Parts: sequence; C-alpha cells; structure tokens
Amino acid sequence: MEMVPRLTLDDARVMMDAAEAKAREIGVDMDIAITDGSGSLLMFHRMDNARITSINIAISKAFTAAAARKSTRAYGETSMPGGPSYGIHVSNQGRFMIIAGGLPVFHEGRIVGGIGCSSGHADQDEVVSQAGVDALMESLAR
Repeated sequence: MEMVPRLTLDDARVMMDAAEAKAREIGVDMDIAITDGSGSLLMFHRMDNARITSINIAISKAFTAAAARKSTRAYGETSMPGGPSYGIHVSNQGRFMIIAGGLPVFHEGRIVGGIGCSSGHADQDEVVSQAGVDALMESLAR
C-alpha cells in the first residue's frame, strides 16, 4: 500500500489566513476556495465585498488546479483555438477553468490540493492564491 500525504483542515486554515491577508494587502476582497487532492472542497471563504458571481469561479479554479495538477493559467495559455488543450474548458460539466487564479498544491512530489481565488483581475487572483501556497510550504518546512 502506498502512503499519500493529505491536505488537512489545519493546512487549509494556514492557506486561507495567508490568502485573505494578501487580499487585504492588495485591497481586493476575494472569494477563496481550497480543495483536497481530488478537487473536493475543503474550505471556502467569501470576504465581505467579494463578488457573488465569483463564488463558483473560485471553487472551480481550485478544483481545476487540483484535479488537473497544473495551474489554471497554464491551461489558459494552451486552450486557445488550435492549442493542445483547446476545448478543455467545457470538460467536467464546464467546471474546468482556464483563467489565472487557480494553483495546485504539491507536497513531497504529490498533489495534495488546490487553491482558487476570484474577484480581482487574473494576476491579483493568482498572487492571492500563491500567498496561500507559500504559507503552507513555510508551515510544512518547520
């Protein structure tokens, strides 16, 4: 039997706290979603002025990053007409996101989760997600 690392609720809290702090730092209230390695939702937080229309987007970004094991930005870059991932955005009942803001979370070379943020522009969403990933990596290194 293979033992696989898992993202815990405490890990998700570390990520969420850091992501929310970064969102406040850049002045954009965000919808922030964290999934486990299978793309199933572990935690979601909607900051006070985050866009209601971004709730499902954030959740789908986290799902995509975890399930596909790559960033949503990477899929956006390869999913244009003629690209190797063209059409991927309609897979999984349209849940597959191809705009920046979703990042996979790896530990010991294995996917353990995903984080997705939405409500800012794509670069803001991604920097907030990255803050969550960075905080987790720092926490695990201690």
